[in-house]
Amino acid sequence: MQRKLAAILSADVVGYSGQMGADEAGTLERLKTNRSRIFDPYVGIHGGRQFKLMGDGALVEFASVIAALECALAIQAATEKAAASEAEGRRIRYRIGINLGEVIVEGDDIYGEGVNVAARLQALAPVGGIALSRVVKDQVEGKTDCAFEDMGQHQVKNHDKPVQAFSVRAARGEPATAAAPGKLSICVLPFANMSGDAEQEYFSDGISEDIITDLSKVSALGVIARNTAFQFKGKSVDVPQLARQLKVSHILEGSVRKSGGRVRITAQLIDGASGEHVWAERYDRNLDDIFALQDEISEAIVKALKLKLMPEEKKAIERRGTENAEAYNLLLLARQTYATGLELDPKRNETIVRLCKRAVEIDPHYARAWALMALGQMILRANQGGGGDGGLAAAEKALALDVNLAEAHAVKARILAEDGRRIEAAGEIAMALKLDPESYEVNKAAAFLSFVERRFEDAIRYWTKATSLMELDFHSANMLVTCYTALGNRPAALEVARITLDRCEKVLAQDRNNGAAMSHISGVLSLLGQAERTREM
Repeated sequence: MQRKLAAILSADVVGYSGQMGADEAGTLERLKTNRSRIFDPYVGIHGGRQFKLMGDGALVEFASVIAALECALAIQAATEKAAASEAEGRRIRYRIGINLGEVIVEGDDIYGEGVNVAARLQALAPVGGIALSRVVKDQVEGKTDCAFEDMGQHQVKNHDKPVQAFSVRAARGEPATAAAPGKLSICVLPFANMSGDAEQEYFSDGISEDIITDLSKVSALGVIARNTAFQFKGKSVDVPQLARQLKVSHILEGSVRKSGGRVRITAQLIDGASGEHVWAERYDRNLDDIFALQDEISEAIVKALKLKLMPEEKKAIERRGTENAEAYNLLLLARQTYATGLELDPKRNETIVRLCKRAVEIDPHYARAWALMALGQMILRANQGGGGDGGLAAAEKALALDVNLAEAHAVKARILAEDGRRIEAAGEIAMALKLDPESYEVNKAAAFLSFVERRFEDAIRYWTKATSLMELDFHSANMLVTCYTALGNRPAALEVARITLDRCEKVLAQDRNNGAAMSHISGVLSLLGQAERTREM
């Protein structure tokens, strides 16, 4: 049995029983058409997984509340448009509810309070509309072009505390979608680490992330988001079944073996409908060829799908922050250290600075390395009361090299905030979020700035996003415990405490000496009432 935090969408057809009584065959045909042309394709486009279908109802899991909301808005807009020519009593219309909460996973099924509340919200939604829980509204507000209306608190079945519900609608026009239904689409599964060393996991994850990023630059191809694809990391999957769940036409899977100065990558592109290999290749190269190798893989996939790569898309794929494989490897190591360490641990931050300094010595034009080095220097000064500029020079260097680097704006915001320049900091973090709202580093920075200003609900929104973007980041999950505790929301605090525990245990499985993970486990075990395990830790 596995527990996790998930966004759950519950949908149900309005007046279905009455329509069935009046015209059973016609109603079934209209529902089938809607599902095949609207509901199922849009769920797939936004990375959802239908885990339960109940006649006219459906339950869908998403890794992101924004993806769930955008999917719901798209479904409602397309359903209303498609039914415009139908008589009022024959129209397929949905009520949709969305909740974010802890769920229990057993096989392909999901259940628990997170699912129950989503179903209750769906019943509260207006005809053709969407109802959100308070936590979902807080997560998406400001991130989507939507208007919200407070529906008040409602006592719902099998839930002790009243649930505050909000209706939501697109502020103007139809919501933008990731891709049109029927478009070629792909899910890049996390490449398996075959190096025989768990500490090399960062490298295989980095390769997977870069391929996802590269393919996302191909306009004719829909690509499942990283945080959805990485849910399947380390799991044995049935490819055709997974393709149906994600509603994608193709799946890419592979493995990475890194040893010394050599790297071996195997990759296979699989047709989601038939399960047959469309393309497969094994590459055995010097580590210095890693970027050319990534370009080859992306271009081979595009060719195998019989898509045309536009010149500007080819240039975008080949445009990287560095051409030096050693500098790239050092940055990946520094990012892993940042994600799996304790914010206050000086050794962790010294390691980040050391790795990034070495990276920029190798390639002085590596903007991302300058930005991450600035972050390490900022935290060292803030926590140790040291001198220096707290990383400002490094952040400015990163921006001089790449003014559109969101991570550089984010770290500059934190440095300015530490120096009491709050208005300038707010401008920088707003720019960072505009440039890349999906960036892990940006969301963590936005969360910290909100937290120090005691804007706990904003901090929760950003730390939840960071938690979804980096599966071993236990620190963000633990900060959610702090925020929910500060707001007096004990049930939510317990939910994220269990997530923190699960993540810390995974980190310790890879690094038994990770003191930060041990420290966090002790705290959440105590909160969860596991006194014996707390003493053992």
